[in-house]
Amino acid sequence: MFLYEYAVIRLVPMVEREEFINVGIILFSKKEKFIRTRIELSEERLKWFKCELDLDQIKANLNAFELISAGTKAGGPIACEELPERFRWLTAVRSSVIQTSRPHPGKTNDLEKEVERLFAEYVG
Repeated sequence: MFLYEYAVIRLVPMVEREEFINVGIILFSKKEKFIRTRIELSEERLKWFKCELDLDQIKANLNAFELISAGTKAGGPIACEELPERFRWLTAVRSSVIQTSRPHPGKTNDLEKEVERLFAEYVG
């Protein structure tokens, strides 16, 4: 059984209105040295918001989130940090268009399958 933490990745187009849609999951297990991000942006769901959105910028921000999670050089200096630091940085409370829920704990026998299960449950 593996212990893990996860957070839901949210798109908050108008921070002052506090409306959001779930666009992804980040799952981290320190003991297993595992971190995965799964993101899917539904442009159809974005139409629900009555505001102008810079879709290219949103996609770039979500891509940076994935690069940092994966630890690639293209993710910049934060992507070079150890897994716990990357997870804490990605899930830090912020007032921006890309936010996460508070981290939540869990247990599973298969971390990869758990990413998919959580994604299906929270993002669909």
